[in-house]
Amino acid sequence: MSATVNKIYASRRRMNHITMGLSLAATLFGLGWLVLILGTLLFEGFSGLSLRVFTEMTPPPGAAGGLLNPIMGSLVLTILAVMFGTPIGILAGTYMAEYGRHEKLTSVVRFINDILLSAPSIVIGLFIYEVMVYPMGHFSGWAGAVALSVIVIPVVVRTTEDMLTLVPDTLREAAASIGLPRSLMIIRIAYRNAKAGMITGILLAIARITGETAPLLFTSLNNQFWSSDMNAPVASLPVVIFQFALSPYKDWQALAWTGALIITMAVLALSVTARALSSSGKQS
Repeated sequence: MSATVNKIYASRRRMNHITMGLSLAATLFGLGWLVLILGTLLFEGFSGLSLRVFTEMTPPPGAAGGLLNPIMGSLVLTILAVMFGTPIGILAGTYMAEYGRHEKLTSVVRFINDILLSAPSIVIGLFIYEVMVYPMGHFSGWAGAVALSVIVIPVVVRTTEDMLTLVPDTLREAAASIGLPRSLMIIRIAYRNAKAGMITGILLAIARITGETAPLLFTSLNNQFWSSDMNAPVASLPVVIFQFALSPYKDWQALAWTGALIITMAVLALSVTARALSSSGKQS
């Protein structure tokens, strides 16, 4: 009997060692490619990084220049997208968590929201092209901001609903027991308790739209020069990276690497901030 048990244990140990070895090999394989990609990005990106990148406009082929106009264009588009999408997402998430938690409409909205979360961004860009760009007859920064805001909304809806759902119902009952209206209860109690998670969701939404290229190709397109007219094509960093990386000019390719490094560092900073806020929210 003991010999049979020992054989079973030995077989399980061998299988465990094999599984652990394969898992470790797969992890090292994935991390190796990640290190290779990041190493190439850091080497190529830092080699072209200078003050000129942040102070000069995109140059013509063969001339020196920087990425000031696409950087500023991306900042403007991102800010407008957050301004458009965040209030809608917070209000929708608040309704789903506080007013219509058990309503059929909430299930429908949650289902549509899940579809939007997984929808390819190029589909969103095509949709905004049909409803805004084509009727207007030209590309514009407004269309690009609306396209990015459509990407922001489902992320904010999901995080707002989840964070408000985690607020204990005992706090709501305590607010109701002293006659506090539901609207004030949401603002003064629910929002305060879910603040860290809601801000984290907004930061994650910003991190997602920072590197989006496909929807901007169909909406704001690009602009070689500085333009503050949002009713005209607006330069953005992801689109400039896309165009410069495909060009045959070495100086444009170097700027594309530098732009990719800037976006990567921005997304990394947003992700670290979101993780820190999430951790602080859990501790509190």
